[in-house]
Amino acid sequence: MKDNITTSDAASRRPEPAARGGRPRRRKLTFDRVTFFLAFLGVPLAIFVIFVLIPFGQAIFWAMTDWRGFSPDYNFVGFDNFTKMFQDDIFLKALRNVALLAAFVPLVTLTLALGVAVAITLGGPSKGPVRGIRGASFYRIISFFPYVVPAIIVGLIWAQMYDPNAGLLNGVLTGLGLDQFDTFAWLGEKAAAMPAVMFVIVWGLVGFYAVLFIAAIKGVPGELYEAAKIDGAGRLRTTISITLPAIRDSVQTAYIYLGIAALDAFVYVQAMVPNGGPDNSTLTISQRLFSVAFAKQQFGYATAMGVVLAAVTLVFAALVFLVNRLTGGGEGESKRKAPGSRARRAAAKGGAR
Repeated sequence: MKDNITTSDAASRRPEPAARGGRPRRRKLTFDRVTFFLAFLGVPLAIFVIFVLIPFGQAIFWAMTDWRGFSPDYNFVGFDNFTKMFQDDIFLKALRNVALLAAFVPLVTLTLALGVAVAITLGGPSKGPVRGIRGASFYRIISFFPYVVPAIIVGLIWAQMYDPNAGLLNGVLTGLGLDQFDTFAWLGEKAAAMPAVMFVIVWGLVGFYAVLFIAAIKGVPGELYEAAKIDGAGRLRTTISITLPAIRDSVQTAYIYLGIAALDAFVYVQAMVPNGGPDNSTLTISQRLFSVAFAKQQFGYATAMGVVLAAVTLVFAALVFLVNRLTGGGEGESKRKAPGSRARRAAAKGGAR
């Protein structure tokens, strides 16, 4: 009898649909809701439109002109700048260079950063609870230090270290008995210039992403690592099967940010090899754009390069999202939510009976 009363009371408290077809009645727009939408949606949207969409639209317009930058006069040339761009051997070489940077810099940086983060947070003694190595805070500070130094300073420091005559790197290598590096021009050899630039970019950014991954790993429940340890999983297996899936979103975000930084890479490269390196082997689109705009005063043509660089960046981000989706990204969250939703549906059916 009591169960029947409870069930009937619960049924009486269920909200009835206010419209046909089971659709709930729309909530009225009150002053509080309107001000909330205006403050937290309208203002950011207006800022995005004014400072992102409108300038990008203006860039597309100027990319179709022969504007010289310091004159109000210009002519509309349509897609001539884009046609000229893809017939420009120097621009195509810069495009290949940034594609090379985008392929290797994020992969190497994130691999090293993840290794540092795992070692600091999970590399403690194998006996006892899972914990980080001793002095983890010190190693976090040391790894993060290169990122604190401005990129232009990092580039200038390494340009001096790469100096073939008085550079520290050649001095150390010569001191170790490698006499072939006595006057080796790291930034003057076509085969060595791009790897040398990549090394500096990775060195300057790996600390930041290591700290990012450390914070993400600390958010993983410790019970997962304890269970893996009981099952006999080693550190490598634990990293691949538990850590990586748990911080997948952080890795995806970091990969996109690093890809954008690699596609630009203007500051590092300009500080070390401002002339584009031997045979333009380190020239980036940003450097070519800068040269065309301010040295040749072809701002319309340079703007077209900027539009292409923005399009390449969007394509890179889309590819990262696509690869993440094709390899199972986003399924983990739905699977974690599924048991809870099934339990709620089961409880609701039980209450109805």
